[in-house]
Amino acid sequence: MVITDTGEQLGVMNTRTAVNLAYDKDLDLVLVAPGAKPPVAKFMDYNKYKYEQQRKLREARKNQKIVQLKEIRLSPKIDIGDFNTKLKNGRKFLENGDKLKISIRFRGREMAYTNQGREVMKNFAAQCEDIAQIESRPKQDGRNMFMTLTPKKDK
Repeated sequence: MVITDTGEQLGVMNTRTAVNLAYDKDLDLVLVAPGAKPPVAKFMDYNKYKYEQQRKLREARKNQKIVQLKEIRLSPKIDIGDFNTKLKNGRKFLENGDKLKISIRFRGREMAYTNQGREVMKNFAAQCEDIAQIESRPKQDGRNMFMTLTPKKDK
């Protein structure tokens, strides 16, 4: 099935005949739908078509938002000043649209007080709840505890 550059259907024809017709018009014969019965070919300037496709791809890539994962490390016995500094940096990351991973590493006897680490994480999430939502609740993996926050979409 052959279609001209103006959209007119020429019908089903031999490949060699279609190529010659396209050559007469200084165009290329491009197979648009090879899986169709019969296969569909169209007269077009292939270089222009390829350029348009690349331009659309570039435009889509330019409008794409790349989300990074930022990490903040806390400790189970963090003091209020250090906590506020980490909180300020975490809020800045979330406002920029990045995901935030909060981690706590328990050392030595701190393993007996994992509930303190969980409370620190819950406090951090509560302080950020106006701009973030919890993607994954605090999970313990050996000596580490993790939690992930994502920025809210309602901006």
